[in-house]
Amino acid sequence: MKILIVEDDAVSIRVLEAFLEKWGYEVVTARNGNQAWEVLLESDAPSIVISAWMMPEMDGLELCSRIRGKDGSGYTYVIIVTTKARKEDLILGMEAGADDFLIKPFNHEELKYRIRAGRRIIELERRIQQLANTDPLTGIFNRRAFMERLKAELERTERGNGSLSIIMADIDHFKTVNDKHGHQAGDLALQEFTRRLMKLARPYDFLGRYGGEEFIACLPDTNEEQALSIADRLRRGVEEMVISRPGEANLRITASFGIATYRGEAGKDDVDRIISRADDALYKAKREGRNRVCACQDGES
Repeated sequence: MKILIVEDDAVSIRVLEAFLEKWGYEVVTARNGNQAWEVLLESDAPSIVISAWMMPEMDGLELCSRIRGKDGSGYTYVIIVTTKARKEDLILGMEAGADDFLIKPFNHEELKYRIRAGRRIIELERRIQQLANTDPLTGIFNRRAFMERLKAELERTERGNGSLSIIMADIDHFKTVNDKHGHQAGDLALQEFTRRLMKLARPYDFLGRYGGEEFIACLPDTNEEQALSIADRLRRGVEEMVISRPGEANLRITASFGIATYRGEAGKDDVDRIISRADDALYKAKREGRNRVCACQDGES
């Protein structure tokens, strides 16, 4: 876990840094609140901040207030290190958003266990966030989380004038699997289908469960020709898959795939429109006999 030390005294920084690294933490340092704020705006910002109260340019309480007002998916745990020990001062710090205080001079073992308490809170928050974003059966993004990630990826693609492709996938005749073999077999088919897609996808592609037996994948920096090739690789991988069930007959499934590509032209696509085009292509693939890939170009499959 990464920890940010915010302190204007060079000796204090070196002492804290030595202990934190000894305890296995990755350490980032800043000499005042302004420098710390720049660090905290980065995408891989530290989750724990150990900050002095009194500093030039921006003090520790103002930094706390900014942290609490910052948009972001992860919580930042803030420990204020200070010589101020009056109850009024501690209340002022808590109102600014501090989670904990250490009164100078302090014992470094005390710091160690206060950091552990903060780490438990951060890890719990991450676990809750993961559960909120994950489909419980398949372990991939649920629909809401996927849509949030897709929106951000589409905005990045537009800024860079790049390309992005979407694949909608639907397991063929999935109702028959449930009706003939039972819902446990259907759940197993969904899980194995997901594993196969994840195995065949590229490391930077991301996948979500759109609903029921329908799945959606985002392929960043991918044009239509590349997306067609990837989708057909997925289709063949599913077709070749054998789903083993101890004591029961093996299952085989196929799936249909629809593709839409965004080419970075401002205003041409938003999230709903590109998904709608991929969905149109998917239903064309199903109408034409299933177990195939269709692409959507300029509103037509």
